[in-house]
Parts: sequence; C-alpha cells; structure tokens
Amino acid sequence: MKINSKTKIPIWVNIMQVLLVLIMLGQVSMYFFNHELLAETGVSTKGAPMLNLIYEMGARTLVMALASLFVIITQNPNQYLVVLIMNILREGQETIIDPLFPILNAPVNPTIDLITHLVILCIEIWALVTVYKITKIEY
Repeated sequence: MKINSKTKIPIWVNIMQVLLVLIMLGQVSMYFFNHELLAETGVSTKGAPMLNLIYEMGARTLVMALASLFVIITQNPNQYLVVLIMNILREGQETIIDPLFPILNAPVNPTIDLITHLVILCIEIWALVTVYKITKIEY
C-alpha cells in the first residue's frame, strides 16, 4: 500500500490549500497578536477567561495550518484526505455559524456570506473527491 512517487496532487488543490493556510495564519496572527482587530469584530478580549478561549482558538488554528503545510510539502494523497476532511468540517460549521452570528465588521451581509461559504465548501468537496480518486488509482 505504498503511494507511487509519481502521484501528483493537482496544482489547483495545492493552490487552494495554500490560500487556506494563509487565511488560517492571518487568523492565528489576530488571535495571538492583534486583539484590537479581534475586538473590532465584536469579540470581547477582556479578562482571563476570554483570553484563554482566544489563545486556545489560536492554538487550534495554528495546528490546522501546520498540518496543512505538512501535506502540501509531503504531497501524500492519503494525508491530504485527512486535511481536506478537516477543512470541510471546519468550513461546514462556518457556513452555518457565520451567517447566523455575523461579526461587527463583516465585509458582506449574511446572505452573501452564506453563498461564499457554500462556494468554498463545494470547492473543498471537489478537492476531496479529486484526491480520493488519486488514492483509488494507486491501489
């Protein structure tokens, strides 16, 4: 069950993953270092309990970004599947949460936010199916 060294993850999947990593790293930066920007979204940054939650969210997002970077480097389709599933679960939750609980400085209204998330979710599912097909060809 060894992946062929000639296996190629499509470039569009890698580009999508790089963009997601950049978004996650931007979020990590905000969680750890830019509490003013976080406060502008409507999130309270006062007190130890809130900071605990903010730093935990930052740490979890950082781990997701690092896992994503790892699969971009290794180009292992099986590992890519795990990260893509993680992305789909995260984006699926954001698709529901963001329009229901919009942030104060949201660039778009909740309907446009929902449509945007659905488009991103569809692209991520398409990437998952594409990479899954690659793993099936290898075995």
